[in-house]
Amino acid sequence: MRVFNCDHCGHLVFFDSVQCLHCGNALAFLSDALVMAALAPAPQQGPGLWQRVGPGGGGALYRMCQNHTAHQACNFAVPTGDAQALCPSCRQTRLMPDVAEPAHMGRWMQIESAKRRLYYSLARLGLAPAPGRAGPAPGRSGPVFDLLAEVPGGPPVLTGHHNGTITLNVAEADDDERARRRIALGEPYRTLIGHLRHESGHFYWDQLVRDGGWLDNFRQRFGDERQDYAAALEAHYAQGYDGGDWAKNHVSAYAAAHPWEDWAETWAHYLHMIDLLETSASYATEVTVPGIYGAQHSRAVDPFGTPAPDFDTMLRHLVPLTLLLNSLTRSLGQLDAYPFALAEQALAKLRFVHDVVRAAGQRPAAPAAAAATPLQAPAPVASSVIKKIAKK
Repeated sequence: MRVFNCDHCGHLVFFDSVQCLHCGNALAFLSDALVMAALAPAPQQGPGLWQRVGPGGGGALYRMCQNHTAHQACNFAVPTGDAQALCPSCRQTRLMPDVAEPAHMGRWMQIESAKRRLYYSLARLGLAPAPGRAGPAPGRSGPVFDLLAEVPGGPPVLTGHHNGTITLNVAEADDDERARRRIALGEPYRTLIGHLRHESGHFYWDQLVRDGGWLDNFRQRFGDERQDYAAALEAHYAQGYDGGDWAKNHVSAYAAAHPWEDWAETWAHYLHMIDLLETSASYATEVTVPGIYGAQHSRAVDPFGTPAPDFDTMLRHLVPLTLLLNSLTRSLGQLDAYPFALAEQALAKLRFVHDVVRAAGQRPAAPAAAAATPLQAPAPVASSVIKKIAKK
């Protein structure tokens, strides 16, 4: 995640910070401005209110997200004009495990932390609901999340997307369980944020591709999504995770299973790329790659800069940046943090996602979005409910 600065004293702070260690002010991420801000209690203005104390804040008033007040589980604040008790990220959670059980509390908090990162990326791209910002499509504010735990004797909880609802098995928050499934399913990159980014891709396929006028172009690039989804997955798992020549055309082996999964994996990869580049830019990273034809220099590229960089400009910095990243993790005895080598066809699909996102993000702002509600979509769009965990 990118780094921030306390807007009161300028000290370095982070996305999950709740207090500036330099000036001592409380910190919160402001969902309306997408910045970290220093806040001071303002009981004279009303119970539970906080006032922005940074020089650029103008004394604006906020409330802490209810999940911060009740569980210390969120560091987002919402403007007083927003009637919702929860922040825009937390209010997207429709169902959650029983947090009276300590293990569930820890899992839920980890998932919500990853979810806030997803929210941040989508909001900066103009795709997440927030006060004063349009939703991904007229009348639709964003996906809802069911964070569920399995119970003895009950049915398995399958991670997936269906009709606007993203379901996640909270066991994915356990490192040992996630590692077991990563090995069993042949997935070199399996993380909480990766899950959420992938499943959000299915939601935004409905919003931006199917309903946004990109369907014909999608089929030319990714294939025809009307092919039998269940049969495609059965064939994918039957040949094994490393079967075929998927690397010539896809970002992952799973992307080769079906055009829907190809899109979702590519979408997730695009969000990986955007987040990595923004983080690099916040540290003003410069990379020099030595070679037999002379050293190649690359400067950080902010994907949210003005003017916005094009896809090729971002890619030129991404490649040396991932070489540095993998070298650093190997020096610490860890596996590659970026275990991908993308062929031309995979890059062309990433460029398509970039074009779709940039077009969608240019929508004008709309009035404050209402709380997210499940969408109604045709039954065939239940795209990932039988994948991954069902085949463990």
